[in-house]
Amino acid sequence: MKFVPVVDKNGNPLMPTKPSRARRWIKSGKATPFWSKGVFCVRLNIKPSTRYKQRVAVGIDPGSKMEGYSVKSEAHTYLNIQAHAVTHIKKTVETRRNMRRARRFRKTRRRKAKFNNRKNKDLVPSTKARWQWKLRLCKWLTKIFPITAFVVEDIKANTKPGKKRWNQSFTPLEVGKSWFYNELGKLCLLYTSPSPRDLSTSR
Repeated sequence: MKFVPVVDKNGNPLMPTKPSRARRWIKSGKATPFWSKGVFCVRLNIKPSTRYKQRVAVGIDPGSKMEGYSVKSEAHTYLNIQAHAVTHIKKTVETRRNMRRARRFRKTRRRKAKFNNRKNKDLVPSTKARWQWKLRLCKWLTKIFPITAFVVEDIKANTKPGKKRWNQSFTPLEVGKSWFYNELGKLCLLYTSPSPRDLSTSR
């Protein structure tokens, strides 16, 4: 790792520094090392000499299996990570449904359902978990880097006229994407870039 994330006494992120400087800080007692989800960071024990911050953006490349995140400024790349997308929710919900159905045929006492908690849901569980995982990663990055903007590769579902069943299958994707963009916009500036596939098809 070429740069080490830096935070002040209150946990506010500052500009990353070089590992050699971070080692000098730790050796002299000016900083305390710590780990944040596998990333080595330092916390300053003194008042920072400057709080000047460059523009730092996070590029997000969503995927069905793997997702890419890159923290960059105009001059440097601070962090590149790959994360596995959440894919186990569908199987977990199916297991829960089967166990619930099996209990109905047992001769055991059980209370009646107090309310139906599976109606009028904006997001299906698998879609909700997938986009919430992306949001948690973005929030974590804002805690160790002075993020000023997010740049997300926009995902668009191609609808087909007259194909109601086909179009409905893409509704959770569009709803989840809109929810994710709305939440990211609350953290800092948000920009979307067209997917390379969309650019190739538009020519």
